[in-house]
Amino acid sequence: MKRQDYYQHVAYGELGIIAMGNCESLAQRINDYLVKMRQVCETETIQMPKTYLIKKQEIRFSNGEGKVFIEESVRGKDIYIVTDIGNYSCTYMMHGFENHKSPDDHIQDLKRVLSAMAGKARRVTVLMPLLYSSRQHSRKGRESLDCAMALQELEKLGVNDIITFDAHDPTIQNSIPLISFENLYPTLDIVKAFLTEESEAFQDPSKVLIISPDTGAMDRAIYYSSVLGSDIGLFYKRRDHSKVVKGKNPIVQHEYIGKDVKDNNILIVDDMIASGESIFDIAVELKKRAAGKVFIATTFALFTEGIDKFNKFYKEGYFDKVYTTNLSYIPESVKNTPWFEQVDMSEYISKVINRLNYDMSISDIMDASTGIRELIKFKNKVK
Repeated sequence: MKRQDYYQHVAYGELGIIAMGNCESLAQRINDYLVKMRQVCETETIQMPKTYLIKKQEIRFSNGEGKVFIEESVRGKDIYIVTDIGNYSCTYMMHGFENHKSPDDHIQDLKRVLSAMAGKARRVTVLMPLLYSSRQHSRKGRESLDCAMALQELEKLGVNDIITFDAHDPTIQNSIPLISFENLYPTLDIVKAFLTEESEAFQDPSKVLIISPDTGAMDRAIYYSSVLGSDIGLFYKRRDHSKVVKGKNPIVQHEYIGKDVKDNNILIVDDMIASGESIFDIAVELKKRAAGKVFIATTFALFTEGIDKFNKFYKEGYFDKVYTTNLSYIPESVKNTPWFEQVDMSEYISKVINRLNYDMSISDIMDASTGIRELIKFKNKVK
């Protein structure tokens, strides 16, 4: 923030960041950017803190019960709690057995933090990039509405704002109409990484095809298509609705609708990759149609069934690289593979927090279109 902006906008409250144990690395990077960003505001009378991180302890007893102890006062502060409910690397001991924390464990720890704060903060914002139970966002029968229930519970516990990324269904915000729900997208940073790392493959937009892996991701593909100036294609998942396997109707076939993919470089875009099965099926279909290079862009890569198939399909030439963010846990074994590229979102998040803390609008930094078009113009000039 520029110095003149500081004098025009007064901070909503002293800034504080609480990093859950599942998200300490991302929170530290966000904090470092904020400290660096606010150094320009320092004067002889106004000294910015050297850290905004608030110390706390997450305690787990041998019978599995837990509690949180906050070591600093949060009274009157503008608190941002950063949590990654998808971090399955976090463990605890219970009755002598090592247990990996599930999303349910992580959401319970978040509620413990809110309980420990006891309503003393001036404003509480939960930054939950991977929205809890986001795929349980609607009900068609006798089934739970986990995401809506969790959001309503956070509201009752005193949360004023919720910030997430690429929600599986953004209309879930209708379950909490009285508090702020910001659904952000990593598009600009992902496109920036593509244009930097894969400049040759994306040099000619007419030879690039944006692929939606299903109808649910079509809006995302259309957006990428509009800002990159490339055509679009869609794979329709034809399912067998007479069977249920692992909670889903199995896919019978992927039907393709769109421009001929032959000799085109492909960018498959989606919100998340779980096991990767759908992506593998599509990659095989694309190569059957003589597609060029195949890239995958996703906000969250969960790798729920490991990376063996990713390694196999990469070696067989079905895809070239997977681009994803650091908004959720990525194992080191994945980071060391030749097909993986991680996009850092910490600087973007720090800008969002900085604006919100000063009660400034974030609408311009939420819209990535202008930034992407300027980036493309700059790349073209450099050429």
